[in-house]
Amino acid sequence: MYRRPFLQRTAPSSVVVFRALQLGDMLCAVPALRALRNALPRAHIALVGLPWAQQFAERFPGYLDEFIPFPGHPLLPEQPVRHEALASFYAGVCARQFALAIQLHGSGDVSNDIVSGFGADVMAGFCRGEAVVRERAMMLSYPDTGTEPERLLALMTQLGADPAGEQLEFPLSRHDEDELAASGIVRDLAEGRYFCIHPGARHRDKCWPAAHFADVGDRIATEFGLRPVLTGSAAEADLTADVAAHMRHEPLNAAAPISIGAMAVLLRGARLLLCNDTGVSHIAAGLKLKSVVIFNKADIARWAPLDRLTHRCIWDPTAERAAMVLQHARALLSGTAPSRQRSVGMWPYW
Repeated sequence: MYRRPFLQRTAPSSVVVFRALQLGDMLCAVPALRALRNALPRAHIALVGLPWAQQFAERFPGYLDEFIPFPGHPLLPEQPVRHEALASFYAGVCARQFALAIQLHGSGDVSNDIVSGFGADVMAGFCRGEAVVRERAMMLSYPDTGTEPERLLALMTQLGADPAGEQLEFPLSRHDEDELAASGIVRDLAEGRYFCIHPGARHRDKCWPAAHFADVGDRIATEFGLRPVLTGSAAEADLTADVAAHMRHEPLNAAAPISIGAMAVLLRGARLLLCNDTGVSHIAAGLKLKSVVIFNKADIARWAPLDRLTHRCIWDPTAERAAMVLQHARALLSGTAPSRQRSVGMWPYW
């Protein structure tokens, strides 16, 4: 007997989604959120996330109607717990009486208990082990393979949402453009005549050596006549200064107290991005900016961008593959195919 898909069967008028993670992880959820909105065009969709993600929700008003800051949990490392805010947070979410709560945070080891406390009529998400399908819950077995966007989109598909594409997005606003213009950073830059180096990452032990970024950057500047631009937050100014100190070409140091949106406008005008495995690589994917991404710790099969010909992901935990980083930067800038590949599934890594 045919049974209607979960989202059609429950027809929720309001949804609360839990994903309390940092920028790159949030951008990986965009295809899933897009599919959810397409499946429930009239539903009120709220996001519960880390406090910074207010700006993420505002950047995607077509997919999210509301943002609710999460005060933390002792077993989640992304932020310190605000214990004094926990009771009011859960009481407030429960009082909303959401029709559906979706756990989009991961395997559910900790997050399922968090989301079950939201008091929604129905709950869906991932879990460890066998799937659990009941009238008021649909918890699907967490996949161990696939990229992060593919895993999250697979959840929505199994709930009954039609995929609306796997591509990432990073929409830019007039405010982003005005902020960058007001900063004066781009005063002497011509669109398409520069490339960006982003030497930082949230965790410094993920960073490729500054001297390597400098050497590859100097070679690109010489061979392609492009100006190097160093990007980062104001807190990463020491990293960009270190790269600049190793370079023969004088770079534009754009590590400044500007927003992520303004930095993304700067990236949009570049020919190429060199970076570590960090959130900016997913911004590049959303902007369709060619990039070379250096991995040394994270699961490359999970966190590499889907388009691995436009975004070359190189595994270099011992910082010995600068020549390969340069090779792929050259290939992207000249439009040539890579001379050496190693395939994983359908797509190449290096």
